[in-house]
Amino acid sequence: MRSSLILFFLSVTSFLFAQPSRVPEIQYQSVPDFLKLPPDLYLGEVAGVAVNSKRHVFVFSRGNSTGPAYGASAAQLLEFDADGRFLREIGHNLYAWSFAHTVKVDKEDNLWVTDKGSDMVIKFNREGRVAMVFGRKQEASDEGTAPLKHPKPPLPPVDGMFRQVTDVAWDAAGNTYISDGYINSRIAKVDKNGNWLKSWGEAGDQPGQFSTPHSIALDAAGNVYVADRGNRRIQVFDGDGKFLRQITIDVPVDPNARPAIGNKPNLSASDGPVTGNQTMAPGAPWAICITPPPNQVMYSSDGYPGRIYKLTLDGKVLGVLGESGKQLKQFGWIHEIACPSENEIYVGELLNWRVQKLILEPSH
Repeated sequence: MRSSLILFFLSVTSFLFAQPSRVPEIQYQSVPDFLKLPPDLYLGEVAGVAVNSKRHVFVFSRGNSTGPAYGASAAQLLEFDADGRFLREIGHNLYAWSFAHTVKVDKEDNLWVTDKGSDMVIKFNREGRVAMVFGRKQEASDEGTAPLKHPKPPLPPVDGMFRQVTDVAWDAAGNTYISDGYINSRIAKVDKNGNWLKSWGEAGDQPGQFSTPHSIALDAAGNVYVADRGNRRIQVFDGDGKFLRQITIDVPVDPNARPAIGNKPNLSASDGPVTGNQTMAPGAPWAICITPPPNQVMYSSDGYPGRIYKLTLDGKVLGVLGESGKQLKQFGWIHEIACPSENEIYVGELLNWRVQKLILEPSH
């Protein structure tokens, strides 16, 4: 009996470890010079990218920087048409602009932005006017106004307020889910009228705990997917915050893979275990995106080795593409993904100050 159990364990282990090696490489193209910027307009780090029903592309960039070298205001929201031609700037000199993080489009084509620097979430209507405001930035006149600290133990969260908010998504009923964020380590839920309903989560590595919930998406069934970046996993909850499952992305890494910037992260057992914050570990989800129904898939990106993963909503890796670098089809810290369809995705990169429109070959 004991030998049978050992053989069973070895066969299961062999199966599990063999799976990643069969993950196919997805063939794809990057559209050259997709965005056409006016001569006097420049992108900074592209923190956010979104696409609406007209295929207009919205770019939330850390451009238009003003102020001192440290603590400058760095946020600018730009709209382009489906061919990448510049249309307009939205929210010029907006009070909430501080440090761009993400931009999303809801089912009614309203624009939502999260600003990590001002701790605010702003909803714009289709005309580009402010429709709702969530959170509140620090007052310039307050004594001690400065970048937020990371005290240990963390300060208790406050309903209606955020500390370095990261992303936003919605369910079919119009409820809004907000990942909050670098300090609070929780998910907030508000209704379609903007009323605060609840929040869940805290700092930690157990189910329902977070280490930088960095990106958030919902599927057609209303399940909430949270890119728990520092814990190198995607956690899945129902709409009330009940933990359902977690997804980890484990695909072998080319030993010659280069980081986009900085030193190669500690990965191998000979270097010691990867512990604590796993932001730069392979598979750690920086950005996630779920395609529209009926046949939904999820895309996730990591910082090293700079790949994009295509997954089922159950977490099976269907394919992988990309690597770190500065050329087309290479990536420098993908911070947000827009996926209006399974084989057309847009990626905003921090290090390369750009958006790439990627056309993927269909899976067979």
